[in-house]
Amino acid sequence: MMHEFMDFLKQYGVIGLAIAVIIGGKLNLLVTSLVNDLLTPLIFQPALRAAGVESIYQLSYNGIMYGKVVGALIDFMIVAFVIFLFAKEVMKEEAVAKK
Repeated sequence: MMHEFMDFLKQYGVIGLAIAVIIGGKLNLLVTSLVNDLLTPLIFQPALRAAGVESIYQLSYNGIMYGKVVGALIDFMIVAFVIFLFAKEVMKEEAVAKK
């Protein structure tokens, strides 16, 4: 039974998928920290001061917290770009390996 289970894991690439999910989760935490703790204060702080708020997450209009959406959008764009660069590099290596 254990041998069948190990064959299943190898055949369907479950181990690789699990590793990718773990790395992806940690990458998301890293990028979220970069956006919240580095980019937002450095880039957006002057504009936020002019708007009279301390954090991008405090931006709101009639109770709608659009600052959270802007922060999540910045976070998503950076994660998507990093994944794009990683996938591009991996696919390039696969193309070279096939030749």
